[in-house]
Amino acid sequence: MKKLIIFIGILTLTWGCNDDSLTDLNVDTKNPSSGVPSGALLGNAEKNLFDQMTNTNVNTNVFRLWAQHWTETTYLDESNYDILQRNVPDSHWQILYRDVLKDLKEATKLTTAEETVTPAELKVKTNKLAIIEVLNVYAYTILVDTFGNIPYTEALDPDAHPSPAYDDPKVIYADLFKRLDAALAKLDASGKSFGASDFIYEGDVAKWKKFANSLKLRMAITVADEPTLAATAKTAAEQAVAAGIITSTADNATLQYKSTQPNTNPLYEDLVTSGRYDFVAASPLVTKMNTLNDPRRPYYYIPVGGVFIGAPYAQGVDFESYSSAGDPADAEGDHTVLLDPTLEGLLLDYTEMEFYLAEAVERGFAVGGTAAQHYNNAITSSIIYWGGTSAEATAYLAQPTVAYATATGTWKQKIGEQAWIGFYNRGYEAWTSWRRLDFPALTAPSSAVPASEGQIPKRFTYPVLEQTLNKTNYAAAGTAVGGDKLKTKLFWDKF
Repeated sequence: MKKLIIFIGILTLTWGCNDDSLTDLNVDTKNPSSGVPSGALLGNAEKNLFDQMTNTNVNTNVFRLWAQHWTETTYLDESNYDILQRNVPDSHWQILYRDVLKDLKEATKLTTAEETVTPAELKVKTNKLAIIEVLNVYAYTILVDTFGNIPYTEALDPDAHPSPAYDDPKVIYADLFKRLDAALAKLDASGKSFGASDFIYEGDVAKWKKFANSLKLRMAITVADEPTLAATAKTAAEQAVAAGIITSTADNATLQYKSTQPNTNPLYEDLVTSGRYDFVAASPLVTKMNTLNDPRRPYYYIPVGGVFIGAPYAQGVDFESYSSAGDPADAEGDHTVLLDPTLEGLLLDYTEMEFYLAEAVERGFAVGGTAAQHYNNAITSSIIYWGGTSAEATAYLAQPTVAYATATGTWKQKIGEQAWIGFYNRGYEAWTSWRRLDFPALTAPSSAVPASEGQIPKRFTYPVLEQTLNKTNYAAAGTAVGGDKLKTKLFWDKF
């Protein structure tokens, strides 16, 4: 794992403060001044994006719960799909629009204004703008895949559009494919870009091209079942693979957190420094992994009396009676993986790509290899990433209940169940994989809030603030999406 030092404070204070402390910020990053370097805005957007996708704070990120990887011990609101009590949709929406997309917009503005004299300088500038655009596309896909219809063409322009209209998600996705292709065409690996200001790849343009193509593959797989985008999806997937996607963990899109706060991995704050014992392993995942004798269990969870025990989902339980993601008081050795303050965050990785490639083969896309080969690669990659060995991966895959040729069910079940396991600690991806493939067969708890109508949520309802401040457009979007309800399937969720 690459060791990428995060110095948000240095980047945000270089123009007005010599204090290295990341907690002594004296600049409003929500409304940056003209003196802010574009690289600082890029880095701030990256950090905010990683933090949101990585954390497990119930005020902002409930996806590990909804994927039934974890469950809560005492306060069960989010496990029971109550996301209004803490305004979770508002937080997710605001972080992505305000703290990610707005900073990227400002970074684009400042980069565009940079003077260039030589061809080399122009190449750097072009690469910078393309990288910003790739991250724009990533952030918008998260918003669409969470809510459905969202402000897009009128977004981020409060002067002209204080109450922005919501766009059709199919139209948004079609445009995002075009924007991504345009950015890819501009990325030139022979030139430089942001350098150390880029916390993901340190300005490595070749790796950004792989990231962009990997995002393109992910988008293609996401919308593959939508008839109006099916042809686009096939073409996009094949183009992405031909051009070069992430092909090893060395290409993973990561952010390496630091050992001291406030730049530790958000999980460290949620699970350790908070002093709280809010989460334990949920029985659906633990039971499945126990059944399959999965070698990743010691890295995912702490055993209790030498046994991995999952708690009934969405029922109040005693923390000490069940396996957990880590016990700050007792964790030892490998069991501290998720408690490591420097644990990297992930946006896209090799394991994810191989699961998509297995699915692409089954869908008839010309991406090379067989579904079984990509399935094996994905599982092997996941096991090794978490600390297991190649021998353990081989033994695991040799089991008839795991082997692609003999595992139960259709390709959607085989890939869906293993992707769900492999996406541990990536709750959003696990939840999205479940929504698309309908595997594993998870069920909503009987105690779920009435608003869920007895179903595991398929989307977030719109933010309360949108219902209040953008009422007309909110109402139109709710109708267009099929009802502003938790159970409403998004446009790509056809089965």
